Amino acid sequence: MSQPLLEVNRLKKHFPIKGGFFQKTVGRVHAVDGVSFRLETGETIGLVGESGCGKSTTGRLILRLIKPTSGEVRFNGQDLSRLDRRRMKAVRRDMQLIFQDPFASLNPRLTVGGIVGEAFKIHGVASGTELEDRTAALLKRVGLHADHLRRYPHEFSGGQRQRIGIARALALNPKLIIADEPVSALDVSIQAQVINLLQDLKHEFQLSYIIIAHDLSVVEYMSDRVAVMYLGKMVEMAPGAELYRQPKHPYTEALLSAIPIPNPRLEKKRRILQGDVPSPINPPSGCRFHTRCIYRKPECQRFEPEFADTGGGHYAACPVRAGGRFMETPDGGSA
Repeated sequence: MSQPLLEVNRLKKHFPIKGGFFQKTVGRVHAVDGVSFRLETGETIGLVGESGCGKSTTGRLILRLIKPTSGEVRFNGQDLSRLDRRRMKAVRRDMQLIFQDPFASLNPRLTVGGIVGEAFKIHGVASGTELEDRTAALLKRVGLHADHLRRYPHEFSGGQRQRIGIARALALNPKLIIADEPVSALDVSIQAQVINLLQDLKHEFQLSYIIIAHDLSVVEYMSDRVAVMYLGKMVEMAPGAELYRQPKHPYTEALLSAIPIPNPRLEKKRRILQGDVPSPINPPSGCRFHTRCIYRKPECQRFEPEFADTGGGHYAACPVRAGGRFMETPDGGSA
């Protein structure tokens, strides 16, 4: 098996909660709790789930924008946790982020040329006339004009601002781009344009993507594989067409049932989840979804399900619906 571009192993991030006069740690938010997956060169993985499930935190952990509590992120075979600041700076040229909010992510005091060209300056790639020429070429490639170089972010529409963010991410010819809700803040008509632009850029520059999104239709269109997260854990992962056709985890079934049908004459059977999402400060024992699952059994409350391959690269963490088994208990027993 060839070496993947990105390998994430048992990645965790627990944010401490401080309280009291001495600001002692009184609890922890289990934002990401044991996520593992591989991303091949040229592949797109869609990462979906409800708000607060840990999708965006996972993306920032991969880029080492925040430090993980434990686990490993390997990029091109390098363990990022072992790199010092100088070597990490070199790796950052190959890993870029597209932000959700195309206005808040752009510095209002810089011109578009300053925003997009900043990466060239920081990494010593270009300066002077060459920097301006390369920046103008990037703007043209994402559908803007060279004369936009001297304008400021507030002079552009939301879709144009997101194109500026995409140009900035492309500046250093990265291998991996993590797009955190790249179209959720845009009008529907503009969303399609930006999605098609990202698809074209993927093939032109041989990019790999991790697309973080709520919109399952966007993820279906863009992704080779789709991963579903719930309360800090990955509960299902499969090739896109396979997951949408035959989901094996009850949570995925509920998410897919919420996708609207573009035909008013057809009525879709919705699977409404009961109850609220449990607190990540004190997540449920066993399977974290058992408090809202209609298929739960007594074992689901006591033992954690194994995230296992159910065949054909389709992974799921539900022994009741997808087969597999529950993980061993600390004393060596098993369910």
